[in-house]
Order: sequence, then structure tokens, then C-alpha cells
Amino acid sequence: MSKPVLIVGGGPAGLAAAHSLATVGKECVIVEKEDRLGGAPILSGYAKLVPTGEWAKDAIGGMVKRVENEDDVKVVTGATVAKCDGAPGNFTAALSNGDSVEAEAVILATGFTHFDSVNKPEWGFGTYEDVVTTTQVEQMISSGQGVRCPSDGRKPQRVAILLCVGSRDRQIGREWCSKICCTVSANMAMEIREELPDCHVYIYYMDIRTFGLYETKYYWKSQEEFKVKYIKARIAEVTSDGEKLIVKGEDTLVKRPITIPFDMVVHAIGMDPNVDNPEISEAFGVDLETHGYIDVANNYGTMGATSRPGIYVAGSATGPETIDDSIAQGHAAAMAVLSGTKALKSA
Repeated sequence: MSKPVLIVGGGPAGLAAAHSLATVGKECVIVEKEDRLGGAPILSGYAKLVPTGEWAKDAIGGMVKRVENEDDVKVVTGATVAKCDGAPGNFTAALSNGDSVEAEAVILATGFTHFDSVNKPEWGFGTYEDVVTTTQVEQMISSGQGVRCPSDGRKPQRVAILLCVGSRDRQIGREWCSKICCTVSANMAMEIREELPDCHVYIYYMDIRTFGLYETKYYWKSQEEFKVKYIKARIAEVTSDGEKLIVKGEDTLVKRPITIPFDMVVHAIGMDPNVDNPEISEAFGVDLETHGYIDVANNYGTMGATSRPGIYVAGSATGPETIDDSIAQGHAAAMAVLSGTKALKSA
């Protein structure tokens, strides 16, 4: 009897891979380090997803339920893989809970880590209670409490969203674009304006990268329908005058300094490599790329292949990625596994 496929990580990519494999009757085992499946959209309490507008708890929650109801999928939570020995068709993974899994292939869907804004202290996070992150605002919206200033619970009248916090910043070692922050921020700005029509929302940016078809639906719509104001600027610091937060910097279009008061400042935080990637690299014997994400071999050959035969990777484990593309890569990795298994059997 053939061995199952080991899927490490139960976020969108891992859930998609498991569903694809189960659909064709292929057994798989999901190992998830947290106590439940769903990845960042569920664990971090995301609100409405880009680009569908569906609530994360429904869209990704539905993926979780679908996989949990599959007879061919076994789920192990609260565990990691300490070591993975063997070769394609015959891997043995030792789990941190003392168990072991025999697998014919492995799919790494280990995701990313949100940038920690304490690494950008000059922009006020950790100093001022009303300087928050996009993840915190997502949680406010998804919880039903609405967008409120954490310091006293009041509805903000002026909100600033600062883009590229933990992205495209060589000074703090983050040279990459996190791909989705511009679009998420535009979407969030519209959500704030929809809930609080009297609230003025400003987005401060270096460049806007609402790539592909997102330009019309988010960038232009947020300006033209929701009256979100975009300011091309270089932000120096976020301070306080005792009552308001003060955003200081330079408007780079008109070349003049700016000092503007706000009730709330939101950091549009980027995507960091999973903090566990050094351990994951060692446990599975796969290479990391320059920035610390799991390195991908030539996709023109085998989709999602890593530096080690029989071990594949999908989603934001490989770099900043959208949820939709992570799901697509999960399905693609499953197909790559099936192709590899077929090749082994015919060899």
C-alpha cells in the first residue's frame, strides 16, 4: 500500500493541497504547529479577504471544515517536524510530540510571519497605544467591535495608514515588497470609511502597488467612491502632542515638510519569512533563498520543487504571496506530488 503525503502547515496552501489529494483518494497527513487549522487568516482574525470580499472565517473556515471532513486526511495539531529522513517514496518524519509519519512525499506549506512593528520604533508602535497594525484593525473589524482607538475606545475621526512597514526598507534588512499590503490597505481604508463615514482616512505611500486587476477595484475605487486621500511621502517619525498622534515627514510630490495630527495610525505591516525557517531548512534538508524564505527550484520543470527531491513547497513559505495564489500553489504542489509518485512507480 502506498504511503500518505505529509503536508506541513494547515493554512490556505496546505488546506488546498490536502483537498486536492483527497479528491483523488490520496491519503495525506497535515501537521500543524498551532492548535487549529486555518493559518494566518484564521489565527490572526482577518476580516474581509481581497479580492472576493468574503469574510476569512467563512472562506478559509470553509476550507478547514472541508478538509476536516475528508476521510483521507489525518490532522495532527500542536506539533512540528523535528527531522525528516529518507528519499522520494520513503520518507520518515519524526514529530515533536513523539510520533512519526511515513510518507512518500512532503509538501511544505509553512507560511510566513507578520513583520513586528517594534522593529520600526520611530513610527510609534509600542510607544503610543493608538499606533496599531493592519492585523489589529482586521481583528477589530472581524470581531464586530468596529474600528476604535485602543487607548479609550473612541471612534477615530482621522486615521493614517502608513505603507511599507517592514517592506522595501534596507535599513532594517527588509528589501522585498510584501506584494499585498497596498491592496489590503486600500480595502481597509474603504472598510473604515464605510463604518465611519465622518472619519478622514489618509494613506501615506512611497509607491502604490495594487498590481494587476486590483488597480481599479481598490486604488481608484477607494479614492473616487470612498474619498480616501493618498499622500506620497517619506515619513520620519510618529510622535504625540499629548492629545493627538503627530505624523511627521516630507510630502515628496511638493517637496515640503508635513506635520499632521491623527487619532489613530495604522502600520501596514509586511510579510517576513517564517521565523522557524532555519529549523525547517535543517529538519527537511532544503535550501533557503537570500532573504530567508524556502527556495524554489525551476518552476518550468516541476511546480513547487525544492532543493531536495520529493519535498515540495507552496504558498507564502516561498515569499510574500496572496491567499488566492497560495491556494493555487497548494493545488499545484499536490499535482506535482502525484506526478512524482507516478514517475517513481513507473521507474
